[in-house]
Amino acid sequence: MSFTLDHRAAGVLLHPTSLPGPHGNGDLGPEAYAFVDFLAAAGQRWWQMLPINPVGPGFSPYSGVSAFAGSLLLISLRPLVDDGLLTHEEVGLSLDPTRASYDAAGELRGALLRRAFTRFDAHAHASALEEFRERSKFWLPDYALFMALRHAHDRKPWNEWAPELARHEPEALHMASLALEDELRFFEFEQFLFDRQWRALRTYAAERGVGMIGDAPIFIAHDSADVWGNQSIFKLDDRGQPTVVSGVPPDYFSATGQRWGTPLYRWKQLARDGYQWWVERIRTTRERFDIIRLDHFIGFARFWQIPASEETAINGRWLRGPRDELFDAIKLELGALPFIAEDLGLVTQSVVALRKRLALPGMRILQFAFNGAPGENTFLPHHYPRRCVAYTGTHDNDTSVGWYDDPGQPEGPRTPDAASHERAAARAYLYGGFASDEPFHWAMLRALYASVADTAIAPVQDLLGLGSEARMNRPGVAEGNWTYRLAADALTPELATRLRGLVEQYARIPKYYED
Repeated sequence: MSFTLDHRAAGVLLHPTSLPGPHGNGDLGPEAYAFVDFLAAAGQRWWQMLPINPVGPGFSPYSGVSAFAGSLLLISLRPLVDDGLLTHEEVGLSLDPTRASYDAAGELRGALLRRAFTRFDAHAHASALEEFRERSKFWLPDYALFMALRHAHDRKPWNEWAPELARHEPEALHMASLALEDELRFFEFEQFLFDRQWRALRTYAAERGVGMIGDAPIFIAHDSADVWGNQSIFKLDDRGQPTVVSGVPPDYFSATGQRWGTPLYRWKQLARDGYQWWVERIRTTRERFDIIRLDHFIGFARFWQIPASEETAINGRWLRGPRDELFDAIKLELGALPFIAEDLGLVTQSVVALRKRLALPGMRILQFAFNGAPGENTFLPHHYPRRCVAYTGTHDNDTSVGWYDDPGQPEGPRTPDAASHERAAARAYLYGGFASDEPFHWAMLRALYASVADTAIAPVQDLLGLGSEARMNRPGVAEGNWTYRLAADALTPELATRLRGLVEQYARIPKYYED
């Protein structure tokens, strides 16, 4: 089945780490398959998730140690029992099911995967391994060596390694590869498992009419295999430190802006070889997903450059991004551009013009719709264009119930008066001034699905009517994010039936568009 954004459809936003499961966070195991079954029963076309790459400090999926590799945390241990690599007793330990416990989950998986590696017969899988290595040859050797060296250096940043290793000198890399050969093979094994489990899940989803939407952050963490192995395309000094970093100026989420701290690209250097690093990145992501959300699409038109010495994002400046040149290079090698443009924030005419030239759908957020003069806000459903992806909220927003119940803060970006005004505007728009006992989250879903937007997606928290305790991320807050877990019994048949009725009512059911 071919999945495109060309027809009316609906979907659910849920990162796999938020799935239920016994090993500290959700993964690609049985619960992922059960979630696909729920989506199919509920008439959902799309499963959207956050980046699935290995995470770094803070466990943010937007700050990973590779833009290509798959996350260790998503590898399910239970299928390895069927493979004869682990025993039932070894995978029997259960961790906290209520919140994602990444430290404990990583420790458990790391230890058991190393045990599985000692039992893995590479000769028996020689053909599959070779095919995987060939598909992954652009990134896998550097990634495996980076991870082996990182472990050998007690996870110190790469620019604190021996100078010849930090500079990625070929002779030093060759000697390290010989010394760390077993470690390299282990990290290849880990990625082989991830690839095999991912491809099986994606096939299962496609067979049930569920497509997958992935997420590609524009910027890359400094302490990553990508920056270490491609230093010439990033703005670094001779010690490997970023001279300038990424972020956004003050906005709705933060009065001091957001200082993401990732290094910025040397776009002119990238252009010299046809943006090959980006082409290969999109090629790899496209192999895993049907559609890719380009996070911070604004940055391709213009980006906020902050001196690395600044502690906040206030003192930065706008610079021109690569614009059409990058996307022309991607299209030349890969064909059609299967992207959603995350065009939120300080959107200028150059951003709008770029998105339109590329014929990409942008995003609309219903939670943003209720400030300003009645009826005029462009995030209101009656202003949506057909070719857009509409959300109740994203991973950066509060849940819809949490947003509605939030009283506001006198010194915050949303004051009590503003919160009260938005609640009244939401009631007037969603209920039409009439008394209604329809729960607020269902009123939000109904307005979203009734809109002309071709694609409507809601975070799973909004299907369940959960409050702020279930929020996934608070931008600008360093601790306590990404830990939401779905309760094992939350997605009931009754919920699937109600959701399917809603998508049928508004002609978003997948059967309308199957060949």
